This record gives sequence, structure tokens and C-alpha cells, in this order.
Amino acid sequence: MRTVSCVELEEGEERGPALRRGRQCQLSVWESKYVHSKRFPPLNLALAFDLTYPRLQEMDRSTCSSTCVKLYLCSNPEDSVVERRALRENVFPKLRERCRHKLGLDLRVIDPFESSDSSRWPDIKIRQQLIKECRESSAGPFLLALIGHQYGTASLPTQVEVSEYQLLLQESQQAGVSTTELEREYQRDENSIPPSYCLRAAHTHTCCPQAREEEEIQMKTKEEGLGKMIQTTVSLCVHKGLMTQEKGRSYFRSALDLDLRFALDNCPDSDIIRRCLVYIHKVINANGQRLAAALELETTPTDGQLLSELCDNFLPGLITSSQLIVYTTATECDRRHGYTTARRRGYAESLCQQVYSDLSGLTDSLHILEISEDPQPGDALFREQLEQEELCDILSTFYDITRPEEEEIRVYVEQSEQQCPLVVTGGPCTGKTVLLAHCAKKMKSWLPDSDPVVITYFCSLSIKPSQKHMLLSLCHQIAAQYKSKSSSKQKLLDLEDSGSINNLSDKNSNFLTSNLNPHPEQTTKEHVSDHGLSTTSSLDISGIMKPDVCVWELKERLSSLLSIMPSTNQPLILILVGLDRIENTFGLEISKILPSPLPPSVKLILSVSINRTQILQGFNQQSPTSSVSGDDEKKSGYLCLQLGPVDRKQCSKMLASLLKSSGRRVTSGQQALVNQALTSCCLPLYARLLHQHTELWHSDSDVTISSLPDFVHSSISALLDHLEHKHGRSVVARAIPYLTLSRTGLTEAELADLLSSDTEVQSEHSSNTKVLQVDVDRLLLDLREFLVRRTVGGSKVLFWVCRHFKLVAARKYFGSPELKREIHLEMVDYFSGKSKTNNKVAQMETPLNRQQSSKPFMFTSSSQNIGRVDLRKVSELPLHLQESNKWEELEHGLLLSLGFHQAMVQAGLLRDLVAMLEHEEGTLHFGFWKETAILASILKSCSCSLQSSLMQLPTLMETSLAPYLEVFPALECYVSEIREERKTRGRGLGVVLCPAPSSVPSVQCSKRDAKCKDVSVREAAVTECGVVVEVMDDGTAWVCKGRWSDVVKLSLSPEQQDLKFAGVKSSAPFILLSTLCNKLFLWDVSGPQTFLQVKDPLKTESGQPKLNKLEGFVASTKKLFVWWEEESFVSVFDIFGDTTTHFQCQGRVTCLACSSDSVYMYCGQEEGKVSIFDTNNGSLLSMCSNSDNIAVTSIILCEDTSEMACVDKTGNVTLWELVAKSEPPVLVKEICSGGESITILNTDYSDEHNTLLVCHSHQVTLWGTRDWELWDRLLAPQERAFTQALLSQDGHLFLALLDDCPFILVWTVSTGECVLSLDTNKQPHSLLKTASDVICVADDGCLAVWDSEMIETAGTAPKMGSGVEEVVVEGTGEWFYTANGSEMVWRWGLRTRLPHAFFLHDGPVEKLHLSPDNVHLVTLSGGEIYIWQTETGQNILRISRSRAKNILITPNSLLGVSISDQYLSRVWKLSHGSIVCSIRLYLSDAQVSPESTFLIGRHKGDLLAASLWTGSISKRFSCVTSSEHVVAFSTLSEHPDFVVVMTASGAVYTWKVAAETVCRHFQLPHTFLCQPQDFHMSSNGNYALLSIKDDAINILDLSQVRLSSLKANGPVIKACLDNTGCYVAYIFRPNNQEEGCVCSLHARLVLTVVRLADGERIGSVSLCMNPSTVVMCKQQRVFVGFQDGSVGVYSICDVLMNKDNSVSCREKVNGQMKQCPFDRAPFSWLHLTAPNMTWTVGASIFSTAGAESRQPVAAAPTLSSHTPLLTVPLLLPARYKENSPDSTSEKPVDQTTSVPGSSRCVLGSLQESFSTSSTSP
Repeated sequence: MRTVSCVELEEGEERGPALRRGRQCQLSVWESKYVHSKRFPPLNLALAFDLTYPRLQEMDRSTCSSTCVKLYLCSNPEDSVVERRALRENVFPKLRERCRHKLGLDLRVIDPFESSDSSRWPDIKIRQQLIKECRESSAGPFLLALIGHQYGTASLPTQVEVSEYQLLLQESQQAGVSTTELEREYQRDENSIPPSYCLRAAHTHTCCPQAREEEEIQMKTKEEGLGKMIQTTVSLCVHKGLMTQEKGRSYFRSALDLDLRFALDNCPDSDIIRRCLVYIHKVINANGQRLAAALELETTPTDGQLLSELCDNFLPGLITSSQLIVYTTATECDRRHGYTTARRRGYAESLCQQVYSDLSGLTDSLHILEISEDPQPGDALFREQLEQEELCDILSTFYDITRPEEEEIRVYVEQSEQQCPLVVTGGPCTGKTVLLAHCAKKMKSWLPDSDPVVITYFCSLSIKPSQKHMLLSLCHQIAAQYKSKSSSKQKLLDLEDSGSINNLSDKNSNFLTSNLNPHPEQTTKEHVSDHGLSTTSSLDISGIMKPDVCVWELKERLSSLLSIMPSTNQPLILILVGLDRIENTFGLEISKILPSPLPPSVKLILSVSINRTQILQGFNQQSPTSSVSGDDEKKSGYLCLQLGPVDRKQCSKMLASLLKSSGRRVTSGQQALVNQALTSCCLPLYARLLHQHTELWHSDSDVTISSLPDFVHSSISALLDHLEHKHGRSVVARAIPYLTLSRTGLTEAELADLLSSDTEVQSEHSSNTKVLQVDVDRLLLDLREFLVRRTVGGSKVLFWVCRHFKLVAARKYFGSPELKREIHLEMVDYFSGKSKTNNKVAQMETPLNRQQSSKPFMFTSSSQNIGRVDLRKVSELPLHLQESNKWEELEHGLLLSLGFHQAMVQAGLLRDLVAMLEHEEGTLHFGFWKETAILASILKSCSCSLQSSLMQLPTLMETSLAPYLEVFPALECYVSEIREERKTRGRGLGVVLCPAPSSVPSVQCSKRDAKCKDVSVREAAVTECGVVVEVMDDGTAWVCKGRWSDVVKLSLSPEQQDLKFAGVKSSAPFILLSTLCNKLFLWDVSGPQTFLQVKDPLKTESGQPKLNKLEGFVASTKKLFVWWEEESFVSVFDIFGDTTTHFQCQGRVTCLACSSDSVYMYCGQEEGKVSIFDTNNGSLLSMCSNSDNIAVTSIILCEDTSEMACVDKTGNVTLWELVAKSEPPVLVKEICSGGESITILNTDYSDEHNTLLVCHSHQVTLWGTRDWELWDRLLAPQERAFTQALLSQDGHLFLALLDDCPFILVWTVSTGECVLSLDTNKQPHSLLKTASDVICVADDGCLAVWDSEMIETAGTAPKMGSGVEEVVVEGTGEWFYTANGSEMVWRWGLRTRLPHAFFLHDGPVEKLHLSPDNVHLVTLSGGEIYIWQTETGQNILRISRSRAKNILITPNSLLGVSISDQYLSRVWKLSHGSIVCSIRLYLSDAQVSPESTFLIGRHKGDLLAASLWTGSISKRFSCVTSSEHVVAFSTLSEHPDFVVVMTASGAVYTWKVAAETVCRHFQLPHTFLCQPQDFHMSSNGNYALLSIKDDAINILDLSQVRLSSLKANGPVIKACLDNTGCYVAYIFRPNNQEEGCVCSLHARLVLTVVRLADGERIGSVSLCMNPSTVVMCKQQRVFVGFQDGSVGVYSICDVLMNKDNSVSCREKVNGQMKQCPFDRAPFSWLHLTAPNMTWTVGASIFSTAGAESRQPVAAAPTLSSHTPLLTVPLLLPARYKENSPDSTSEKPVDQTTSVPGSSRCVLGSLQESFSTSSTSP
């Protein structure tokens, strides 16, 4: 026994931590070695876990598979009210939140005595069932016992065996005790096993609260008197030896004692170790202690004796044997005051702290065991496979009656010659599902000579009963099962390879933290689950893993797997249960998917309802010769096995067995009634329902045949009626609908939460009778035979074992749509985490069972890098939002929510997320369908990347959406959520300025059935509302009816089925289809799909045998104008009538145009003529013709200006003035397009933008139609030809198709530059255009749709004409400048995200520099220096004849330095250009010292410092040997006196320029030698970027004197060190980790930022283009210039460095309206027309020696043996090479290397050394 001090406070004394310091009481703790290691000290939990791990392994795995910690609170209800209330209010809610967030577990506490109404307390039998339930289903501890100083009263026994009852009756009578009350309260029941006397149920006969209270007091008095009488009689029996002492004591034991003994006695150690907590509180001198009666017999135990026996004997024995955790606290009270309220509250507070600590430790340790032994994969399909297997195990347990059909199924499986499916049919409730589940478990025993793969799929019980999901799941399961059947040797090799990969991953990780990828284990799991099968060609299912996989692809893959994978040794048994429950007609289509006949090693067993005959008909049509079923003369493609009712005797035996298991039976008279009922309905489910009714019968119950319901539905209804009577109607009437209307079922905790927060339930309960946790559990106990637990999404949910419970519940409880919607709304509020506002409910006491738990999509904790997904919310909330018509909340709260997307992706539900975003459910209630379409398109395009790294989702979405936020403002909230998530996470890269995108995501991709994949599109047309119709080469017609529709075959009436179509045209809302038999069919797509045949009497009479091809038609509101190829007339049809008018022209009609009122018709003809007709009277008004008589291909009417433009087939334009309709048009002008006279392919006219596009094969010509001028001719790329071109929506761009090019290319109209390419992934056939979209029709009929505004935004995004070569950022970080080698320098503003101004020059800009005060911009162009004022854009100086190759500006912004390699270098005043001095020597890589006094640069291997006032070389740094030379150096702005010098041999020096002293620090290994082109040092001198080699970036940490190699995931292209020394940014080309992946995202370069202090990766961004330069500014932003001329700016968010630079630069200008990019052009700031200053040309530097001879140079401190050299520390190169093994072998590039023998070298400490020990020049 261990004694520990405890706190006990007097009233009013300040309370401190529990169990810390003591004064009046002692805490005695019994605990084992394990408990000791856990509690003292508390941080030794790992040791405790190691000590008990072997015994914990023996625990039942069912506890670890649970997702709920279910605690039974055992206590004396009379002595623990305060303590239990304190726990409910202060501990359990907090502990529940902790379990949910940290462990992914829920918490339920069952307090049987929570109600203040003792009549609601459960009896001993129910309490034992609750304890057993907690023990079996809790994921961790299941028992929490509170033992106080009061033992508690013993309750009356609920059941006494007959012999024992008679003994008590006899002894009482002999002792002269009245037995009247005993005989009144107990009745004999022959139906119990064994026969017993049962306590009669108490009944309340009044509803008046006062009278009821008095009645309850009387009843309690009677019970106490009866209890004392029984206890007295028992004592006599024990005294006489008629009853054992142990049996006698059972009549004296309290509820606390009985519960504890049932929970702990005779239990395996695994049920006690770390699963039970007992707290004993002994109170000394408490008032009210009962003294033992003086006249009691010695055999009568007192309460004190029983309490002492429990605490001093029973529990200590378990501590020793089973390591039970028991705490004992003794409190000694003042004799005058006793156990005061203050003392009780103090103990309650201490108890709360201790309980919370202990339960937290127990749940944490058990969760460690669960994770270490049973990691859960993230793939949703794998989860579903496990769920289906578990479901099969559950359902097979309901197989209680052996059926003869089982043998027939066995025969079918064993017969290899059977190659047709077996269809099991039967009526409702005949047991088809249970039979097949049982057979599935027997398959391996039936086929002992093989290793069969058995896959059972329960269609109706699937979480998503759709044909696509079922096909996907089956393909995955077949491939996964056969993959798992690999040989053990192969498995071992795979495991070894996996281990090697993991070890290599750990070894080659990032420096310092060694963890560039924060989730390597998860990445491996994801990779294995999704792509591990791709190593075998036959098991390659990567195609079906795509989020956009379509049904026909899945059908093909399933058929292929069935044909290839099964073998004789490994046959496939595929069992599809409830196939008729799948949506649409998939049950019929399954026969077409499966190979016929089935492969020899495939057995297919289906179950369908007996009335679903269409599925059977499908098999008959598929294979009429496979087998014989039923009538021998009738051939069929399947075997049929029909189930019927079972034998009545078997049902009777089953019922007797069920009754016996519950300790009940029926009398012979009652059995006759049961037999009669089973005769009328002999179904297994009905027998189970009879068990629920008959177990309530007593031997004296008055039952008749009417007492038993006759059929299943009526039995279910009667059962629900009984539950309503027992538990209350409101509780049952809400619990059953909740369970029924949930998508996948509910967990016990969810059901309890819903009932306790339901306003309907609480409105019928007072505060004293509110729904408690124990009430819910009692209801579930009564439903346990029909409501079973299954695993869905990692949680144990309750589901109906039979769908008929749902049918009865729907009819009984939510028959109206309003009631159903109300239930869904309640579940919406619960799963979305909304709090209730009902005042009546809010006034109630709300402990654990009433407090709303948090409901985020993902639970996060400090110990987790990735949060845990709340799969319950993810799976349930969308359904309830949809069913409750909460469309706006569904759209904004889920579909446009980053949190929901992250949860879905991490849960492996990317396919389901894409389906939701694309609205595959067919709903049209969403207002932002294009926004969700874009999100779906982006998710599909980056699915490969998300499978390998889930954390990339926010960054990928932000970079993809940022360019289009002006187009879709609704996505601003989504991007804002991304930014908030990054702040919460505390690190990441944000997009400040997005570069111009190189492509645009599509908003829709519609596929066509693969059965016709070899057929090409002949012609396609689109209506103004977006309906696309395609005519194929085989004469079929296909249609896509707008958004989210696939391309499906056009459905025709039966008489039209044989039609073969020849062409299709569109106009307005009409589609006109022509057939090969010269028929026309008109379809108005705005109405129903009906095809009206348009009959032309003239053409019908002619009866031409050859095809007359439809050339085109124009539709107006009332008329239809149609013309044909090679015909010289136009037919005008009355849409609403049968009249047809023909207009005859002189030549063949080639084009047609109508006036807006359809009165006048203009017909273009082959010879260049145009005929004008009046359609009202049919007269020819006038004619006109072009001069060349070239066929007219297009007529453009400008009714506002009364003009008509005619485009001929060579692209020339003739303009006519329409003076009067009756007069011929007047020729205005004829314009020749120029170039070759090649027939045009198409034209496109934009009336709004006055633009005409004419497409030739070799060029595209653009016309301005306002003045009809030829704007431009754009030639096709070399060796390519245009096939079609269209103008964009706003006319600034045009889109074109090229021959043999799978892209749609986009050009700007103004410059003719190709700015975009839209990927179609297929060969395009044609382009179509609507008012808002661009549609590409592929050759195979698939469609891709882009939003026109998105194309405009991406195509007009600002970018320079060529690659960005230089980026300079102002000190404020708000403005920056870019140059690309052209005549312009761009000034950009980060607040507007647009270029602000252009600085124009006479020639290409070579160099660009900004003064540190941001006032002046200095550029070098053509040898001339331009000085600009940044604010005004004024070119104040233009200096000629500078001969400069580079320019520098001093840190004080006063001087400029022009550096020349052949002439004098000049130092000049920045403000007016006057020369200060000249420097004769050329200093390469020159830098200005931080104090603006020296120009420092390399010259002939030395480092020279030239004075900026005299130009003389005053300082020199030379190496020791002549072969040694300086390769790189850096000035330090924070240490202006020092220069860090790097030599070719790897020596690192610091040079104090002013004092000319040198400090040599150490020698770099040869693998870390400095590369001058990569060298960059931070301003404080702490870090230096030495070199870049392949995928390694070598970093020198001078502050800690160590070398580090930063390992990238691919070859590094560029790297940049932050000037403050906080971060390094680098761009690399990632290695293709996904085998066979060809997606564009994996081919992109990646920008990554790493924190130098600890090597932690801050974030990464995929770059859509190749970068040309990268720089960082002091505001912690990364600027990337790209080769296409665009610029990207990314902000670093890092809470550890207090850096968050994503807010200020992302603010939008208030009131900024969406503008056309061409309307917001930047300012153009012009240069001076001529130089306003000319420098005289100085003497050239003819030779370096000559220059040096004329230049005064100070003596250099040559590093010879006679020169004093301060070394901190001194490392000689020769010695280092001799002793260091790293000098000959390459160091691992992934490790941090400390320089041998070196110490910390801090520049601040060097200053003191230099001041005391310096070397003179």
C-alpha cells in the first residue's frame, strides 16, 4: 500500500491542484507495478506500456475495432449525486472532445442512476446487460466505479426460483411473519427457465404530480418493509443451514456491490487491465452512519461489513491478480460538523481532475496499441472491401435454419462444367441474403483442392448503391484479392523492398529535420493501395482509379478481369446480393457485361426478387444455349434457384432456441398458438419477430391467436408499438426515423445525441424526465436482434438487418414529405454542429448527453501533421442537406468548402467528391454550377499528385483558381478559406500574384460509349442553349443535353429506329437532322424531345435516288429557311403550319441571311451573285454580284447602317449599301484579302466587337467591320495548316485548330502571339461556340467545354513578350520591376496585381538597378545609362558613351558605379550624373561595401577594394600560394567591416577591409566547394549557399560552423537564399514517382521554400511554366520570372518566424470593377529623345599590368609564413586531406556535416579579436 498526501480544505479556503498537498487526510493507493509506473511519475507512460504490452496483446481485438469508449458508471445512487453531477458537467464533455480530436474516438457514459426518478432506474438484469455491452463494445476502459462511505440499500430480487421462494415462504410462516405482501408482489411464471417467482411491475395509477409523489413514497415504504422481511427470513435460512452464506448475502448486496462483482468477478485479465477504474472514498466521522442493530443475528451482514468486504477483500484481490487500478481516499471530518457540503465539493473537484487524467492516459495508451498493430489504409475502396467482408460475417450469423437450397448451391460451385450464372430468387423475407452470406463462408470448405477467391457484394447494403460504384468496387476487389494471393516468397520480397524504400526515404530526407515530406508513411500507404497492383499488367487498375472514369470503361475492365484472372487453382466465386436494388436498369445490363458463357473458373451467383423478371430476360437474350432450367424444353442462359418458406417445424425449433437463449419458454397451450401463426407465415424473419412477442408472455398471460401478428410487416409494427409503450412514443417515433433515414446508419453516440437534442422529444419531457444515455441503451437492447453493428468508414454504426424495417418505419413515422424533411433537418443541424435555440430545451440541465459536440470536417491535434477526417459527417451531411432541400447550404457549405474537399480527399473519396461537384445526381438546384465544375476539373487534373501528397490540395487549388477570381467571385470565399487554413496551420506558400496560365481547366468533359469508339464524327452542331448533336459515320446520332450530361445515343420513336442520319445543322433553339433517305427532322431543344418531320413537297415529288446533302438552315420565330448542296432554290417552312414556299435562284445557293423580322431573305450563290427576296409575297426584289464572280460563302447584314458585306470563297470582301429594298444594292467597295487565293474554311463574325475572322488553311485574316479594313493576316505555323478558327467572346482572342494537333491554340488578335493551349487529350474534330462556352468535339464524339470568360482572362493576362531575365523589388515590397532584354521595363503593383507602367528605351535593356531609397531606377541600354524617377516615371538623365557593362548603386543611394571591362569604370552622382572618379582596373563580380566607401571585386585571383572617392585601389586580399585564387566573396550589410571570401581550394576567410586583417576559419571538403555562379550569402553572414549539384543544395551555416546538404525530390534548376538568412527557395524538377503517370502536373517544376534554422519545409508550389529567374525580398516573398514573360509572386507564411505576408499584398482596390484588360492598359513612360549628358571617353585598359603600374595600390597582406594570421580555428588544407576520410570519399549529401575541429564562428565575436590582434598591410 502506498500513501500519498491529499488536499482537504475547509470552507472558504483556496483550492489547489488535486492530490498535491495534505493536511488532514491521507490518500492510500493500491496499485500494481504497472500502475505505479503510470502514476508516479506521470511522464513514465511509455515504460508502463512496455511492461504490460505482452498482456495487452491477449486482449480481444473487438475492443480495438470499436470507435467508441463506452463507460459504465457504477455507484451508489444515494451517496454519489454530487460527484456524478460534477463528472457529467466538468469531465465527460471535455474528455469526449479530447477523444474525438486526438484519437478519433467517441465517448459515452452510461449512468444507470442519472435520473432523479428512481422508477426509471434499470433493474439488475438490464444493468448487467449494459455492463456486458460496455465491456464488449468499448474501445478502451469500460468501467468507472465510485465507492463512497455509504454502502447502499439492497433492492428486491426481481426473480426467485420456485424452490427458493417456497423455502422463504415456509420459513417466514414458521417464524410467524406475515407473507401476504410477499405473495402479493411475486407471481409464479412457468415461462422462465427455471420456473420462478417474478416481481410484479410497479404501476402508477394517478397522473397528478402531488398524488403520484405520495404514491411513490408509499410504494417505497412497502418495498423497504418487504425487503427487510425477506432479509430476515434469509438470515434464518442461513442460520439453520438451509441456504449457503454466499447465496444469502446476495439478498443483502446493494446495486453498487452487485454491479461491481458482475463486472469484475470471473473475468479474464484482458477485461480488467487498463479497462477499469475504481475510486474509494472513506469518510470518518460522517453524520448519519448507521449502527448495527443489537438484536440482529450473527448471520445478518451489516452495511459496514459488506462495504468493508467489498473494499478490503474483493477489490485488493483483483489488484494483485488482474492489476486493477484502485484509488482510496480517506477524509476525517470534524465531529461537530460532519461531512459538510464544502468537503464534498472539494472531493468532487479533486476527483474530476484525477478521473480526467486517468481516463486520458488509458485511452491514449490503448490507441497507441491500435495504431501500432492495425494501421488503417486511406483508400476508400479498400475500406469498403473490408466492410463488405465484415457484413458477410454478420449476416451469416443469422443462418439458423439449414435449408436444402444450400446443397444445390454447393453442387453448382463444385461442377466445373457449369458456365452460366446461378440466379437465386424468392419472395420478400425468404432469406436470400442470409443464405448467400452463409454459403460465402462455406466456399473454401466446399473447394478444398483450390484456393478460391470469394467476393460477396451486398448491393442494397452498399454505402452508395449505384452501378458505377458497384463496378468500381468489384474491379478493385478482384484485382486486390488476386494480388494478395501472391506467393509467400514474393510477399517477403515485396516487404523487404518496401522496407528498403522506407529506410532510403528516411535516410535521404531533408537536412536537420530530415523530413521534407511530413507524411512519408501515409504516402507509402496511399501508393500501395492505389497503384500497388500496377506492377502486373493483368492487374493494372490505374485506369479505373481515375476520378473521371466512366461506366463503360468499368464494364470493359470487369469483363477483362473475369476473363483473365481466375484459374483452376484460384477460381473466382462472385456473389451479387440484391442486384435488383441497383439504380436504373443495371441489373439488366449485367448480363451484357459478363462474358458468355462464363470462363471455366468463374462462378457467378445472383440474388434477385422473384418479381424482377427483366434481369432474367437479359440472361436469356445473352446466351440461349448455356443451360437448362425448369422446363427442359425451355433454353435459358442461367440456372434458377427459387427460395420459398421454410418448414414450420424448423421455425418452431428456431423460436424455442431463441427463447431458451433469453431464459424464456412458452407453455404447451401457447405453443399451439405459435404453431398456428407459423403455419400462416413460415419465414425466418417472422420467427425472430415472434420471439420478441413471446418472450414477454408469462404462464398466466391471456393470449389468443389475435395476440400474434400474422405477417412480417404487422409483426414489425406491433414490435414498435410495444417499444413505444415501454420507452415512450416520442423517443421511439424519433429514434426509428433517425436510424432509417441515415445514409449508412448511426453510431450509438450519434443516436443518443440526436434524441437528447431533438426538440420534439424534449418538448414531451420535463427536465426531470429528459432522455438519458441509459434510456437510449435500453431501447437498443430491445432492438439488438434486428439492429446490428457494422463498420462503415471506420465507425461502428447501427443498421437494420432487413430492409422491411425501413418500409414499416416509413409508413408509420414519416409517411408525409414534411415529416421526412423534418427528420433530415434535425440531422443536418446535428452533423453540421449547429446549436439548438429552443428556449424550453435550453433551460434544461445539459450535461454530457445534451451538450453538442464539435463537428469539424477534420479533427486536428498538436501531435498530428494531418488531421483525422470525420467520416461520419462527410458521409451523412450531404444526403441530409439534399433531402431537406437545403441546396444553398449544400453548395456553399460543402461543394464550395475547402474543409469538405480536404476531408473527402484525405478519406480517399476523391471520386465521390468529383461526382458531387459535377452533380451526377442530376439535380438542377445549384446556382454556381460553373464554379463547382472548375473545382471538379482541377481535382481531376491533379488526382495523381493528391494521391502522393494530400497536403498539396490547398496550394494546388489556390494556384489554379487565382487567375479566375474576377470571373467567378463566388470562389473568393474558397480561396479565403485556403488562406485562413494556411494561417491556422502556421506555414505555407501563398499566391500573391499568379503568373499567366498556360492552359485553362475545362468546365465539362462528356464521354461517349466505348462500344462505338471506332466510329468518327461526321458533323456536329450546337444550339444557343448548349445542346450538342453529333452525327457519326455509321449514321447514328448522339446528343449531349447541356451540363453534366454524357454523350448518349439519340432516343427515337419505334418507327424512327431504323433511320440513318447524314448531317445535322443548328440555328437558335432548333436542330435539323437530315437522313440518308433525304428526310428532315426538326427538334426544338427548348421543349420535349420530339422530332417533327419537315416534308418538302417539291423534293418528295422529285424522288431523287442519291443523297441530297443539307447545306444549312436559318430559323426565325416563325419560319425555317433551308437550302441544300448543289441546289439553286431555298425552301421556307412555316414552323407552326404546313405551308412551304420555294424561292428559285439563278445559281446554286451557297449561303443565306435573313433580316431580323424574317421579311427579307438574302441568298448568296455560286457565281458571286446575291438575290434579295421578299418572303411575304415571294417576289425577287433585286440582285447584285461581285466583280470576280467568285462564290459567296458568307453574308453579313448591318441593318443599323443599311450595309451588306459579302465574303467570297477566297476571303475577299464586297461591301454594299442597301438603299431601298426594291432597288439594287449600291457597291461601296471591294477589298482583297491578299495572299494566295485559297478557299476559306470558315468565317466568324462578332457584331458586338465589329470583327470578322476569315480562316484559310494557311492564314487567318482579321477585318474591322466598322470601316471594313483589313487588320491583320496571321500565318499558320510552319508545316502546319489551320482547320478551323473562331473569335473569342470579347473579340480580343481567336481559337484555332491545326491539322494533327491535339490542342486548341489561342492567339491574341492584337499581337498575333499564341498565348494559350487548351488540352483536349483527343484529336479535335471541330469547334463550336455558344454565348458563354467554347465546345470542342473530338473525332470519337467526346466533348470538352471551356468557359469563354476564363479563356479571355487567361489569354489576356499581362506578361512580357519574352522570358523575364531580371526582377528588382522595392524596399517596401509593394512595387517591383522586370526586364526581359527588350526595350521596356515593367513596373508592377502587388495591390492591383497588374503592371502599372512601362519604361521605354531606345534599345534592349541590359541591366536594371533600383536605388535603396526606391527613388531612382537606373537602367543600362545600348551602352547608355537611363536614370528614372520611380514615382513620376520621368527620365531625368540619359547618359551616353558610358561604355558600361554593368551598373551598381551605393547603399546610401547617392552614387552610381558603371563598370566597364575595357574602359574606365565611373563613379558618378546619381542625382545629376557628374563623375566623381574613375577606376582603371576592371573588377569582376563587383560589389559596393555596405558603408558606400569601396568597390570590391575580383582581379587576377585577388580581391581588390577601390575607393569610391579617389578611384585608387587601396586594399588587396591575396592568397598564400600563386595557384590559389578567390572564386567568390560577399559583403555583409549587418557587419559592414567584413567580407567573406571563398577560395578555389575551399578555404573560408573573413577580411576586415578597413584594417586589412584576415581570419581563416576552415577548409571545405571537396564535395562542398563553392560554385561562383551559385554562391549567395545572407546579410548577417549566418548562411551561405555554396553550390547546387543535381538534387542537392549545399549550405554553409557559419553561425554553428556546419555544412548541410538540402535534398530535393529531383534535380534543382534554380535556388535563391533569403537575404535575411531565414529561408532558401529552390526550383526543382520532381522525379516521376507515379509509375506510368503522364499527367502534366507531375511534369511541372516545383518551387519549395525551406526554413534554414531547422530545415523544415514551409511549402511548395507547382509552377505552370518554366522559370527564368527567382529572387526573394525582405518581406519574405518569392518572385519568379517565367520564360513566357509572366511573373509569379508567392508569400511565405511561417508563424515560427512571425512571418505572414499574404494579407497586405492581397487586398483588392476598393470599388475595383471587373474590366477588360485592354481597357486598363499601363502607363507608358517615354525616355528622353536624346542623351542630355555625355561622358568623355577615357583611355582603354590595354593591359592589366599597365593599369596596375599607373594605379597606386596599397601593399597587400600576402598570406606567407612570415605574416601573422589569426585563425579561428586553423585548419591546414594538407592536414585536412590527410586525416579526413571525407576528403577522398564523397560525403552523403543528405546529412549535416560539422567541420572537423572547428568551433562556432560568430562574426560579432570576431570584431573583438580583430581589435586586439590585427595585421598591418
